Amino acid sequence: MRESNEMNPDDKSLHSGLTSADDRVKLSHWLPPRHGIVPEIRIGNNWYSIFWLLPLGALVLIIGILLCLELRRIPVVQDFIARYPGSSSSAELSPSVGFPWWLRWQHYFNLFFLMFIIRSGIQILADHPRLYWNVHCTPGTEWFRFQKEVPKDRIWTAKDDSVTIPGWLGLPGIRHSIGLSRWWHFSFALFWLGNGIIFYLLLFLTPQWKRIVPLSWDVFPNALSVILQYLSLQFPSNEGWTRYNSAQQLAYFLTVFLAAPLAVVTGLLQAPALANRLTRLSRIINRQVARSIHFLVLCWFLIFTVIHVSLVFLTGASANINRMFAGINGESIEGWIVFLGAMLILILAWLGASPFTIKYARLVQKAGRKLLGKFFDYGESLSPQVVYTEKDISPFFWPNGKLPQGIEFERLIAEKFVSYRLSISGLVDHPCEFSMEELRAMPKQEQITNLYCIQGWSGIAKWGGVPMRYVLKVVHPRSDGRYAVFYSFGEGGEGGIYYDVHTLENMQHHLTILAYEMNGSPLSVLHGAPLRLICPNELGFKQVKWIRAIEFVSDFKHLGAGQGGYNEDHEFFGYRAPI
Repeated sequence: MRESNEMNPDDKSLHSGLTSADDRVKLSHWLPPRHGIVPEIRIGNNWYSIFWLLPLGALVLIIGILLCLELRRIPVVQDFIARYPGSSSSAELSPSVGFPWWLRWQHYFNLFFLMFIIRSGIQILADHPRLYWNVHCTPGTEWFRFQKEVPKDRIWTAKDDSVTIPGWLGLPGIRHSIGLSRWWHFSFALFWLGNGIIFYLLLFLTPQWKRIVPLSWDVFPNALSVILQYLSLQFPSNEGWTRYNSAQQLAYFLTVFLAAPLAVVTGLLQAPALANRLTRLSRIINRQVARSIHFLVLCWFLIFTVIHVSLVFLTGASANINRMFAGINGESIEGWIVFLGAMLILILAWLGASPFTIKYARLVQKAGRKLLGKFFDYGESLSPQVVYTEKDISPFFWPNGKLPQGIEFERLIAEKFVSYRLSISGLVDHPCEFSMEELRAMPKQEQITNLYCIQGWSGIAKWGGVPMRYVLKVVHPRSDGRYAVFYSFGEGGEGGIYYDVHTLENMQHHLTILAYEMNGSPLSVLHGAPLRLICPNELGFKQVKWIRAIEFVSDFKHLGAGQGGYNEDHEFFGYRAPI
């Protein structure tokens, strides 16, 4: 160990090696487009395009209609429909109740918020366009994908695997824009959750709960009767002003009380801070299972919306639109005026969201951070617990990041990092340089933790290295040294030194280590040798690989573009990333 009372002369060169960034997305500097494939589902060992679902669904619908037309000719079926016409009398409301203003507004807000949630969610999924039922994310074990098979003849990083989503569908619709899409997704998920809580309260404070909560077991035969009537093209009477039919009631009940809460829970279980805290639950519903269920809930919402909108127009468009948009039970143009105005706002928001995000990317980032910052702060304060064993270690661990290049790093690799020195400087009482031999001589900590990448993949590994809290005792940060800046030998996607910033409190966590071993072997260059940060309550991009130096500072606004890290500067990620 070499100690110096002077500032490390490399600090200035490190600062000069950081690059500023534009406040907008410059498409000429962004990751080039890469198109995926038509989404596929794996059944057994074979993959099938979801395009087969369209003719298959049409065929099933035609067969269903023909079958139900024949069933309606059978006296027993006719008696069944007469006995169970489609609605339960216990669900009937007074005509004076109708559709109050709060219900109509919340219906529209729900649609508006879900539009942003779904579009940004599809964009997030495109950053790792594979879904698994296992925890390890090993290529070839996914059950759903819209990217080709992972090449075996070259290094294929998780960033390479990301695909382009069209701008009219994804938000913002450019490849590897997960930083921006997450701000939209989380912000509007928060609005949607708030809208939902208000809805639950008002629902049960008024008689409206009777519309969607079954009160009798006859809801099931009535629902079957409704389906028979719809498929036989003889629709049941539309009594939506006072009650929903039983099929509607069950569909709404499942959507409001099962699908919506499941979307929230499976979303939260993808957050490293929470999932690594709730280890027993996250072992059952691990991140990849949560991603898969989250995706299936999305499919439910989409299917529900398509059927719902179709039936609105097929069972009496004017009456239905008047009820939900004007609160009028009857034929009137008033509902159509409100409806068309509401749809115009929706269309303009849809068309403008992606261009706005690309042009004002930094504004989206700052607005999202302002809205969600407290939640990120709280998530970072959660203390992860480790309960994984060596049996849980992933057989495959996705590589990521831009491998270091240059003569200096090539020399270090050739000599097996014998002359490597970790420089720790800045606002510390004892600036030091440590060799790998000195780092290995320090107290060693081993832990098996689950690393969560922002792109969606995860992997369990056994890490060995120096507890960061021990390093802090040696260098002793000053009272104004509130942040630790990690500089990498690697570069960011647009050039310039890769770096990231952590709070001092996070560095004192008992699971934060400087790792030089992975799964009982020396850390490979591909995964961050000679030294990488492991910090289980943060996403992977914060866990800097190929560490060159650590500097303690009072603030980070003077570094790069001042956002707290390379990806935060250039790709508009969040400075704190426990979610």
